[in-house]
Amino acid sequence: MTRTFFYSHLIEIESLIVELDQLDLSQEQKAHLIGLIDSSLHHTILDAVFSELSPQDKKIFINHLKEDDHIKIWKFLNEKVDSVEEKIKKTADDLKNELHKDLKEAKKHK
Repeated sequence: MTRTFFYSHLIEIESLIVELDQLDLSQEQKAHLIGLIDSSLHHTILDAVFSELSPQDKKIFINHLKEDDHIKIWKFLNEKVDSVEEKIKKTADDLKNELHKDLKEAKKHK
C-alpha cells in the first residue's frame, strides 16, 4: 500500500493508521488518506533535507533519488548533513503529531 523511501526505516505511520481505523471510513477513503499521509511525509522530509543542501548538492541528491539507490543516498546525506537521521525523524514526528491532532479532532465530530 505504501512505497518504500530512503527514510522508510526511520518512520512509522502505524499509529496514524490505527487512528484512521477508529473513524467511519470506507477502505477506499482510508487508502486515500494513507496515501495523503505518505505524500505529506515525503514532501516534508524532502523539504527538510533540501534546506540543508547547497544548490549543487541538491542536484546530486535528486540524481540519487531518481536512481532510488538508498545506500548511495545515505552515504551522500551523511557526508553533507550533520545528524541527518535525527533531523528526518524530528521532521516526521512534528508532522505526525499535527496529523494525530487533526485525527483526534475528526473523531470528535463523527
